[in-house]
Amino acid sequence: MTALPATMTAIALHGAGGPEVLQPETRPVPLPGPGEILIKVAAAGVNRPDVSQRQGKYPPPPGASDLPGLEIAGAVVALGEGASAFRIGDQVCALAHGGGYAEYCAVHETHALPTPKGLSLIEAAALCETFFTVWVNVFDRAGLKAGEWILIHGGSSGIGTTAIMLAKNFGAKVIVTAGSDEKCAACLKLGADVAINYKTTDFVPAVMEATGKHGADVILDMVGGPYVERNHQCAAMDGRVAQIAWMQGTKVDLKYMSARRVTHTGSALRPRTVAEKAAIAHSLRTKVWPLIEAGKIRPVMDSTFPLREAGKAHERLESSGHIGKVVLVV
Repeated sequence: MTALPATMTAIALHGAGGPEVLQPETRPVPLPGPGEILIKVAAAGVNRPDVSQRQGKYPPPPGASDLPGLEIAGAVVALGEGASAFRIGDQVCALAHGGGYAEYCAVHETHALPTPKGLSLIEAAALCETFFTVWVNVFDRAGLKAGEWILIHGGSSGIGTTAIMLAKNFGAKVIVTAGSDEKCAACLKLGADVAINYKTTDFVPAVMEATGKHGADVILDMVGGPYVERNHQCAAMDGRVAQIAWMQGTKVDLKYMSARRVTHTGSALRPRTVAEKAAIAHSLRTKVWPLIEAGKIRPVMDSTFPLREAGKAHERLESSGHIGKVVLVV
């Protein structure tokens, strides 16, 4: 094992609340356990689950780090017992079980992927949380197929921009909703076929018009609340809704669900087993990484902040003014 410092700077949560509770502190450098690798973090992605954890609404599962941060990129600096997928010095990006807002982070080796050729470590840090989430929900669970229509809410978010690129590269037709004309234009530039400003246009009739009254075969939603009924209204017959969050609550109306034979599924990524996350990583490496390295997919970057300014990064994410990913640079 390479000689490592005893301590590191990490961003910890000093209580639950606003961005000001994110504060730097000194922590011991974690040691990789069996099957794990230790990564010297170059950059860490900032995601909505981090915000929920900061607010006290998304506690870490048992065994996870109490530090926020679910995706990182950097260099492998130590190997745990039995870890053999990477060598010391390899540049990787990884899905973390927490702990990404730090100078070092231990992850299971099966949740790490080689940094795609052509991407910087900062760009690579924007991949795993969103790509794992979109892949498992849109393709594995909702079964999006070439030629089908997908409706993506929050099209300009990290999840949304990722979903646009993946759906288009696998032959789907894409409709997005976004909260401004600027965001809609960004989604169209990225490849969306139709972009709807939900602040000025009711997306239900707009989706039905765009699809020739067919409706959306797959809907990716993180809003919940009143969107559930409206999603069912504009779903295709036998449509599938993939619910990944409930930003407007879980009180829903299901009266249109039966009429359109909608399958409404939900899932969370962080509580999944090591083996389940490894299977997603394998799918991405074989089916998506070649598209990234061929230049057909590239993460959309909004802004970067130094690690110690994690609070400002959260403010940027919560402003909803961002287009693409917000990343912390170590």
